[in-house]
Amino acid sequence: MSLAAPRVVTISDLRRLARARLPDAVFGYLDGAADDEVTLKDSEAAFREVYFKPRFAVATPACDLSVTVLGQKLDLPFLLAPIGYSRLMHPMGELAASAAAGKAGTAYILSTMSGHRIEDVKAQSPGPTFYQLYLAGGRGAAEGAIARARAAGYKALFVTIDTPVAGNRERDVRNGMKELMGKNPFAKLPYIPNILAHPRWLAGFMMDGMTRPFPNIVVPGKGPLEAIDVAQALESAQVSWTDLKWIREAWGGPIVIKGVITVDDARRAVDHGAEGIVVSTHAGRQLDTCPASIRVLPGVVEAVKGKTTILFDGGIRRGSHVIKAIAMGADACLLGRGYAYGMAAAGQAGIDRAVEIFRADIIRTLKLLGCASISDLDESYISLKHGFRAD
Repeated sequence: MSLAAPRVVTISDLRRLARARLPDAVFGYLDGAADDEVTLKDSEAAFREVYFKPRFAVATPACDLSVTVLGQKLDLPFLLAPIGYSRLMHPMGELAASAAAGKAGTAYILSTMSGHRIEDVKAQSPGPTFYQLYLAGGRGAAEGAIARARAAGYKALFVTIDTPVAGNRERDVRNGMKELMGKNPFAKLPYIPNILAHPRWLAGFMMDGMTRPFPNIVVPGKGPLEAIDVAQALESAQVSWTDLKWIREAWGGPIVIKGVITVDDARRAVDHGAEGIVVSTHAGRQLDTCPASIRVLPGVVEAVKGKTTILFDGGIRRGSHVIKAIAMGADACLLGRGYAYGMAAAGQAGIDRAVEIFRADIIRTLKLLGCASISDLDESYISLKHGFRAD
């Protein structure tokens, strides 16, 4: 499978390759969202309602893409977002993502639901890495992971607040994701033909030891949490605003609140001392029919700009989307599916290709706008169609 141009020139091309490589259960987990997937679809479509206002006859021989996020200088205006079950998509999973981020000069955010150890993931990248926290497994498991992340050199903690229960991801049910992750061989039988139709993925899955417990969710007295038990573990260990006190005491560094889509929650995060927030609908995977992240970004920016770092996540498939979100007030963006399709298609080589597609897109867009630097972007470069919320 060649990732060289002209075959692979868009993120949609990487999505097509990932679809061909993965069985339905795994691709559906990566590609799907909750219920009718209204929020997922709108997250991509809403970018079409943000229009550019270019400045022509402006020379931009070179463009500065650098940003500073939580005190860390990055060469790119986007970070690689936390993706759970990455090892299921490709055996290298989080190791490949961390290495690709470091190679590109940007940051990687490791999910609690990682198939690789906190320490091993950090060792792959010379650049900054951040840790994303769920309370799955309870406070004891979380405190253990926090201590390991701090000792390994992670620079910030991203606390996800939008998962009191797992969303209703109907593709996972139809495609047998639970059965694939479980240990009952008979439950897998209806899905075997589709799995056998993807021999390359199956060979990698088997050589990697098949389904593994999560090495970073170590429940005191019980050991690593089994992957199939995650939904129940999340529901029994919901994060609340009061938890931030002990989380901050255990961490001792910058904390970012991930999953903010209302002005009230943005202000509450600031009131609780958050050094950053992520405007995010969890890629539409939790509560469906929430407005797309880009629609609520203007209101959040108006409420808390200058009081905390504002990161944006949701529906980003082109470099121009990154430009639009930053022009609307975000400090930087998170890529999720935008790099995960590449990871699923070809491991680190696929992620490298995704990053280069975004980099080239961003440079081209900046030059077409007549803007020499990410730091120069502001609302004067865009106009918004009706439907973007200020509250």
